[in-house]
Amino acid sequence: MAISYTFPVRHLVKAALLAAAGLTGTASLIGVPALATPGSGFAPAPLAVGSLPETLAKADKAGHWDVTLKTKDVTTVGVDNLTVQPGGYSGWHTHTGLTVVTVTGGQINWVDAACQSKTYQVGDTFIEPANSVHYVRNPYGNTATLVAVQLRPLGTGGRIDAAAPAGCSV
Repeated sequence: MAISYTFPVRHLVKAALLAAAGLTGTASLIGVPALATPGSGFAPAPLAVGSLPETLAKADKAGHWDVTLKTKDVTTVGVDNLTVQPGGYSGWHTHTGLTVVTVTGGQINWVDAACQSKTYQVGDTFIEPANSVHYVRNPYGNTATLVAVQLRPLGTGGRIDAAAPAGCSV
């Protein structure tokens, strides 16, 4: 049975705002890069990790906007600051849950398993779908900073290393 309330959603928003303000921590959301797909110049600084019980939370604004957050079991919520140095990259990886990312400084390229690249810059927010192999890089001259909020099944790691997709050399 789902528990219905909005309190955790407010905490997610508050945590993301605190992260954007520049708080720092120690490693949790993004693990050590894989030996097969090592990263370089890509540094996570976890801010918070918590557990969210089974949840059904909704918010709407007079029919113009709405959001629903539904989990079927206990969910780990992690908030990280990520720094990508000029020329830095994450290595190929995926996540067991979804990750909402906001670029807070500079810009990055996000590359999917089909080798399609999208550029995100300050103020852009995007979602990394669960189990979607991807690679983040900063081919630009300035350091890029990101805030990531990840929701994943309890007991799973924040990062799963992956092999580079065939034919995609980034």
